[in-house]
Amino acid sequence: MLPVRRLALPLALLTALGACGTPQEQCINRSTRELRTIDRLLAEVEGNLARGYAWETYQVVRTRWEVCGYTERLSPDGTVIRKPRMCLEDYTDTLRRRVPIDPAAEQRKRDGLIARRAQEVRQAEANIAACKTTYPE
Repeated sequence: MLPVRRLALPLALLTALGACGTPQEQCINRSTRELRTIDRLLAEVEGNLARGYAWETYQVVRTRWEVCGYTERLSPDGTVIRKPRMCLEDYTDTLRRRVPIDPAAEQRKRDGLIARRAQEVRQAEANIAACKTTYPE
């Protein structure tokens, strides 16, 4: 997939510039958002096909002891003694695991994304031209 790799860096740069760029750059960023999403999905599907499995993320809630404050008291000689107070706190870990894929379904998904990408490239080119006309630099 040479076209995906060839456009990946320019699209990444446009994404970075989109938040603080010129009006033309912001317009181009908005116009290519869908294309970037398709490129990301296409890379994921191609990776799944190359590996033979997909990655699934899931969350696990765990509990651990944490310092949640301090207890202070005076010793007989007048010094302040600070002792940590421990509490059980929940936290969430995000993990990932391998999941099997249906290679035929992944290939259909890839083919559909390639076709959708071709349409989106044509639309993005027209939108970029319109952005450059509307917001000349």
